[in-house]
Amino acid sequence: MKRAPVKSLLFLLLLTLTVVFPVLADEPARNAGAQRDGKPNIVWILVDDMSCHFGYQGEKLVKTPHVDQLAREGVIFSNAYATAPVCSAFRSAVITGMYQTTIGAHHHRSSRGELKIHLPEGMQTIPELFRAAGYFTTNANPEGTRQGKEDYNFVYQKADLYDGFDWRKRAPGQPFFAQYQLQGGKLRNVDRWYAEVKAGLKQLVTADEVTLPPYYPDHPVIREDWAAYLNSVSYTDYQVGKILQQLKEEDVLDKTVVFFLTDHGISHARGKQFLYEEGVKIPFVVWAPEYLSAGVVRDDLITQIDLSATSLALAGIEIPKWMQGRPLFGSQAKPRAYVVSARDRCDETVDHIRSIRKGNFKYIRNYLPQRPYLQPCKYKDGKPFMPVLRELNAAGKLNAVQSLHLAETRPEEELYDLAQDPWEIHNLAGDPAFKQQVAQMRCLLANWELETDDRGRFPEAEAMYDSDMAPYLAKSRKRNPAEAKQLEANINLMKRWHAEGK
Repeated sequence: MKRAPVKSLLFLLLLTLTVVFPVLADEPARNAGAQRDGKPNIVWILVDDMSCHFGYQGEKLVKTPHVDQLAREGVIFSNAYATAPVCSAFRSAVITGMYQTTIGAHHHRSSRGELKIHLPEGMQTIPELFRAAGYFTTNANPEGTRQGKEDYNFVYQKADLYDGFDWRKRAPGQPFFAQYQLQGGKLRNVDRWYAEVKAGLKQLVTADEVTLPPYYPDHPVIREDWAAYLNSVSYTDYQVGKILQQLKEEDVLDKTVVFFLTDHGISHARGKQFLYEEGVKIPFVVWAPEYLSAGVVRDDLITQIDLSATSLALAGIEIPKWMQGRPLFGSQAKPRAYVVSARDRCDETVDHIRSIRKGNFKYIRNYLPQRPYLQPCKYKDGKPFMPVLRELNAAGKLNAVQSLHLAETRPEEELYDLAQDPWEIHNLAGDPAFKQQVAQMRCLLANWELETDDRGRFPEAEAMYDSDMAPYLAKSRKRNPAEAKQLEANINLMKRWHAEGK
């Protein structure tokens, strides 16, 4: 019997593989989700300006089936807090796993002028740590079609952090770390975005359906704005659904850990920029059926910087010793006895507030008590609810609760029992019955400020303030000269109050 030539045998083998097992020829594309070394993909879905108003949290007027499914099949953290109630400070913290106050990135939109803020030597961002571990890193808009929001208050090179915006460009089998940045509550404030919301939802929440928090007056403008906000919540869920669908279609969802959270609360008078629950308590869900138990609700206190350490831990990446975030699962997990949030300068408006939550109590320290809560702020004064609140207050048409945040001065200390007073309207700091509680919280906060080297203990240098205001003023003068005049007046007022020791 004659042996077949080697070339003929190879040809027959290749023919058999092609005809009988044709899928193998397309395997790299089809099975791109198969991870090298079994490492999971990590996805952050990060939403702007939204408080705890999703269906799984009990909000009846919204329709959020996709986020609710993540919550139902994942782990819910019901007491998650932002370390800062404004985007750039929050994002500077989450992308490093560090308190923004420790790394000097606590002032909103700082390091934007000639004077710059640099991370401490040796410190790397989360995307850099993932890249070093072999991950493909991306940051995208909701559609995944262009680069997403960053807004970090320190010097960085985008190319050092991200490989692009489309994780599908990675090498076959390469795990990816992907961030998606959703507009969230900002959808209601930009006409073209809100037009998308109205076109994309089958049913809209109307102003007459809204129930406002007791600290806001029942006024048509405020009702309309709140209804638009709730519609933005529902549309955000639609965007989340599209992200999840893409992951599913690309056959990577079952090897992916999805984190869903917001960067701080709703942009409203008592929300964004302030340390009440509306401003700092955030949704936080971890979905990972292949790696974590499903249907778990955890009430322990966490902060968003724990997202950073947890992501690294789930990916099997060593957590740097300098990182202040803590992993939430496994043997490395270490519960927090309390959580701290910090508000500092927001745009031109100088402020210095700290809060600490321990158990059911929230303590707030106002370091500039002689200033009004709602100082002049071009950004916030441009919101539709602000002129209404100021006009009603001036006319004496607000009740005692509704006028709390319109006061011209503030108490140095505030204490709230969140179990009995979830709206934080009954300040217990002056009640003798809570003297010991106030003293304990005051001491905890003072120790935290020292232990973490809170840079907010020292006023921002005037040269840095002027450096950050210069491009802000230039842009404002170009866009709207009238608004620029108001901005300049606000800047001058901040400097005068500082000179007066106010």
